[in-house]
Amino acid sequence: MNQITTEIPLLDLRGTPCPINFVRTKLKLQQMSPGLLLEVWLDPGEPIEQVPDSLTIEGYHIKIIEDRQDFFSLKVYRL
Repeated sequence: MNQITTEIPLLDLRGTPCPINFVRTKLKLQQMSPGLLLEVWLDPGEPIEQVPDSLTIEGYHIKIIEDRQDFFSLKVYRL
């Protein structure tokens, strides 16, 4: 029996300041194939306020932002 698992790559940027967290997210997305999904963990405050907006401006599609109490999980598509 063959099972296909599609694990979403994770980029843990908790503790990473702006704008470095945006730059690292963008670089990781550029390394991925189009259509793939990346999960990014970000701190509350400036990171979660700035990174999603910056990615949208750059043409990336945000699928969902989840509040995980101590951090936020951002899922973004590589277009």
